[in-house]
Amino acid sequence: MNKTTYSAFAKHFSHLPQVTAFAPGRVNLIGEHTDYNQGFVFPVALNKGTYVQLSLRDDMQVIAIAKDMDNQENRFYLNDIQFDNDMPWANYVRGVFKQINQHTQRISGVNIYIYGDQPRGAGLSSSASMTVALIKGLADLFELEIDGKEAAKIAQATENKFVGCSCGIMDHLISALGKKNKALKLDCRDLSVEYGKIPDSFELMVFNSNIKRSLVNSEYNIRREQCESAAFKLNTSSLRDVTIEMLESKQDTLTDVEFRRARHIVSENIRVEKLYLAFRDNNLAEISQLIRASHVSMRDDFEITIPEIDTLVEIINDALPIVGGARMTGGGFGGCVIALVPKSEVSRVAKVVTKKYPQIVNIQPTIYNFTVENGAFNFNNHKVQEAL
Repeated sequence: MNKTTYSAFAKHFSHLPQVTAFAPGRVNLIGEHTDYNQGFVFPVALNKGTYVQLSLRDDMQVIAIAKDMDNQENRFYLNDIQFDNDMPWANYVRGVFKQINQHTQRISGVNIYIYGDQPRGAGLSSSASMTVALIKGLADLFELEIDGKEAAKIAQATENKFVGCSCGIMDHLISALGKKNKALKLDCRDLSVEYGKIPDSFELMVFNSNIKRSLVNSEYNIRREQCESAAFKLNTSSLRDVTIEMLESKQDTLTDVEFRRARHIVSENIRVEKLYLAFRDNNLAEISQLIRASHVSMRDDFEITIPEIDTLVEIINDALPIVGGARMTGGGFGGCVIALVPKSEVSRVAKVVTKKYPQIVNIQPTIYNFTVENGAFNFNNHKVQEAL
């Protein structure tokens, strides 16, 4: 956060902020649609995200200003937090206060200035980074004893219970607890975490297909129902507990679609575990194979890719040498592709994609070279003195 944004806060509130907090966006390296099946995911926190500046008020009113929403201002009182139909972004702010008020009575009025530097529309979870940043800022401002895992739970509850989005906890947890140059292996059943260091020879690249995602909500619900139906027919509460051997031995009890959906979840959980170990062992060939296999599984078994995404992945993989790999990331039906690319090949791969993708799809991709950074609760967001 630079002097310009401090000045912007001062322009609106006539004083400098007392606290500045940052929470990163994220991409998931592997582990797609495994979260609601109580499986494993392996995301990273990025160097782009959401900044929140705060100062205390002497009343019980909250005034929030969102720079990226044309400096829209939203006001509410802590004793009357209602859903705002006119400013959807403000419901994430209101929801955080609603949830935190259930944990503590120490919150009073606050001035808030919100600013993000992550690309819009890239699917990097700006809502999670905003809620986690705000929770971190409030924790610092009011000296609340909230750790990263508790912050993630509050942020998820904000979206589930107030905003009305039935999301999992992955986005919030990685935004809170990410570590520099490491991916976080999250067990979505018990929320235990382990970290795997990304090999030094790889750089993370994110390619936005610039295909607007469609059908994602309806198809998401269909996939979830298919997974639940498969688990029921396999006499288990979750596909997390199914092995490949069990699945294959009971294939005749499932429809073809249910079998393939279940096979993706079971094999994807295995790939997450193997990728974590491959990171630990610096096994570049294994990493490359797992990333590529994940995309094939999403394409053929889970059927959540689209031709444009498959084309983008194919272009990247064909441009890579022996090591490195690309896969779609996110819910599917458009969005972004992630790739682990040898550092010596980054420029060449970018040039190939920039040339070939528009020739086939007639759309220019957007390429991001992110770094992997700490989450909001793993670095020191700083208090800003009034004198600065």
